[in-house]
Amino acid sequence: MAKQFNIYKGLQKPLIYRGFQGKFIGWGVGALVISLVAGGVIGSLTSMAYGGFICVAGFVGGLIFTAQQQKKGLHFKTRHRGVFRFRTDFRKLTRWHKNAKQSLPYRTSE
Repeated sequence: MAKQFNIYKGLQKPLIYRGFQGKFIGWGVGALVISLVAGGVIGSLTSMAYGGFICVAGFVGGLIFTAQQQKKGLHFKTRHRGVFRFRTDFRKLTRWHKNAKQSLPYRTSE
């Protein structure tokens, strides 16, 4: 009798943590690290209150930016907006052209 093994079917799903999935988890962590470093540097150079404000504003802004980018999907796609018209030149179609063999850019085996 053959052995049967359970198959874990969640392997193809992206990793999800607190609403962020896949690569956007890294983007959120990056926003946190960058805002902490920027807030620390600004706080040491000017005042702690200004550094704290920069830290919180940078972190919140980074998370908002990450959430908006996540709405576009995991993979960047070109999304064209507008109406596109594609013209067809019926003279170039070989089926209806008088000299169909002469209009082909290549020769086919006949």
